Amino acid sequence: MTAELSKTELGTLGETLVANWLTTQGWRQCDRQWHCRWGELDLVMAQGSASASGQLAFVEVKTRSQGNWDAYGLMAITRSKQAKLWKAAQLYLLKYPQWAEATCRFDVALVACRSGQNPPSDPARHLSVDAAHYLTLQDYIENAFDAPGR
Repeated sequence: MTAELSKTELGTLGETLVANWLTTQGWRQCDRQWHCRWGELDLVMAQGSASASGQLAFVEVKTRSQGNWDAYGLMAITRSKQAKLWKAAQLYLLKYPQWAEATCRFDVALVACRSGQNPPSDPARHLSVDAAHYLTLQDYIENAFDAPGR
């Protein structure tokens, strides 16, 4: 991780990278860092209209530096974390009932902070952090988990 950025700032940049990449995939951002008593939804992305034909993705973004121990954040998505995300998503849908009929899913985006000045060629999957580091979308897992107990 870069010395100049805090973990929070680096995480926010990871969310920016993922939101921008999803936008190139035809999604639009509904919310970002949406807070409730159960925690935070990093990104809420929509495709289509707020109806039964639309889709809503609750995206958990994990940004990690090189040499991390938890598979770029994948191991941090525990059953307990999934339950909190599910409860937060339920509250989100209560606040925005127009999305109640849409297909909802939980996605996980794994972002890695890498050293180097020249990120690989796909600009939609990379974001420069400073002169010596860049973020890369390591993996994007659609439907990463179902609601707990289902």
